[in-house]
Amino acid sequence: MKIFNNLIAAILPHFPHFLVRPFAKPYVAGETLTEAIKHAKELNQSGYKVTLDILGEHVQTIAEADLICKAYCALLEDINSERLDSTISFKLTHVGLELNQKAAIANTLTITEKAKSLDIPVTIDMENSPYTDATINIYQRAHSKFNKVGMVLQAYLIRSLEDLKTLDATNFHLRICKGIYREAADIALQNREEIRTNFINLTQTLLNGHGFAAIATHDKVLIDALTEWIEDNKIPKNRFEFQVLHGVPMGDRLERLLARGYTIRIYMPFGSAWFDYAVRRLKENPDLAGYIIGNLFKRKTSKG
Repeated sequence: MKIFNNLIAAILPHFPHFLVRPFAKPYVAGETLTEAIKHAKELNQSGYKVTLDILGEHVQTIAEADLICKAYCALLEDINSERLDSTISFKLTHVGLELNQKAAIANTLTITEKAKSLDIPVTIDMENSPYTDATINIYQRAHSKFNKVGMVLQAYLIRSLEDLKTLDATNFHLRICKGIYREAADIALQNREEIRTNFINLTQTLLNGHGFAAIATHDKVLIDALTEWIEDNKIPKNRFEFQVLHGVPMGDRLERLLARGYTIRIYMPFGSAWFDYAVRRLKENPDLAGYIIGNLFKRKTSKG
C-alpha cells in the first residue's frame, strides 16, 4: 500500500485538473468566496464554528503577497458583514515570508489591524521547520497588537513542548496538530504512537497552564483520550475546542461532541489554488492518497 500511495503522490501533478479534482473536492470549501460563505453559514446553522483559509503558500512575488494580504482583509470584512461565526487562518509564506521577512511582517500586521478593528480572531499557521522561529517571532509581534491572534504548534516536532512552555500565557491561543510536513528524525518524531503521546502531553500541559487549546485532530484515539482526561480533570469548556478539516469523514463523532456541549470548529480552506494544495499535501504525506481513494470508494458505494 505504501508503494501505491507514493506512486499516486508522484504522478498526481501530471494529471489533468479534472482527474485531480476528486482528490481535492471533499476537503476544499469551494473555489470562490461565495461558495465558502455558503458552506460556512450552513455549518454555523448546524452548531459549528468555522475558520476560513484562502488556499495558497510560497508566493512568487511581493506584489502577489500584497494581493493576498488585501484578500484576507476583504475576507474579514465579509465575515463581519455576513455575521459568520468564523475566524481566519493564514500561512506566512502566503504573505511573503519566503521572499522578504519585512514584507511578511508588514502584511501580517495589516491583517492583524483589520481583524482587531472587527474583533475577529486570527490564527497564524505553522509551516515546515525552516520557518518555525520566524513564525513564532511574527506571531509575538502580531499578538502584541491584538490578543486574539493565535498560532500553531506541531506535535511531531521535538521542540514544540519547550516552545509551548515559553509562550503560554492567559491570552495564548494555540492550535495543536500532529504536523503534515516531512521532517528529519533529529528534529521530529517519526513514530505514530510517540506523536500521539506528545500531542496529549502538549494539550495537557497547556490546559494545566494558562492558554486556550484548539485540539486539531481527526484521530479518534486522541479525541477519546483527551475528552476522558478533560472530563476527569474538570477542565472548563471555555478553555478548549476541537478542530477538524472540512470534509474529513468522522462518522457521528462531531455530532456526539456537540451534543455534549463541546465547541467544534471546522477548518475550511477555499480558493482557486486547490490543485496545488492537493498536490502539495499528497507529496508531503503520500499516505493521504490511500486514505482519500478509500473514502472516494466509500462515497460511491454508499451512493450506489
